[in-house]
Amino acid sequence: MANQGRSIVVFDLGGVLIDWDPRHLYRKLFADDTAAMEDFLATVCTREWHRHHDAGRSFAEGARILKDQHPDKAALIDAFGARQDEMMAGPIAGTIEILEQLRDRGTPLYGLSNWPVEGFALARERFDFLGWFRGIVISGEIGAIKPQPRIYEALLERFAIDPRSAVFIDDVEVNAAAARPFGMHAIHFTDPTALRAELVALGLL
Repeated sequence: MANQGRSIVVFDLGGVLIDWDPRHLYRKLFADDTAAMEDFLATVCTREWHRHHDAGRSFAEGARILKDQHPDKAALIDAFGARQDEMMAGPIAGTIEILEQLRDRGTPLYGLSNWPVEGFALARERFDFLGWFRGIVISGEIGAIKPQPRIYEALLERFAIDPRSAVFIDDVEVNAAAARPFGMHAIHFTDPTALRAELVALGLL
């Protein structure tokens, strides 16, 4: 199948290329007490609390707010920012292979990710494949997070991308859907095999 004019690929990072999950760290801190860990992540260091870091709040400020509310959990709260590297289990192998093949074909590659600036600095040091991208927009840098329109606008404007030429891949369906009104072809990532099939159908692999 022809690629329908799609020649640029934009990747989300966490959950697509990098296995990031706070549980990789907190399993150790809770000594594999899964119930206690899940309760902590559901009621203290919550997903919504962390989204403020994605939007630009520092880990220090986020921790200060939570420790006022949960002083008995201060060490566990501080670990969220101090041990970000331990939340990254490593690359998602099958997707890295796809990324490498796209790179070898000369496909322009870009990144668009909800990620705090402090945490992403660690990822850049650790993962060489982040150097394969022509450009990456990180939510923490611009103060907007997916699925807010402004982060997609920042990507398109900063790198002069024609959205009609772009394929966007994200593991969160609502984030993928938010790219479509701009004209991008959005793929909801579920696993590397399904992603490869979709890119083959588009003529990109």
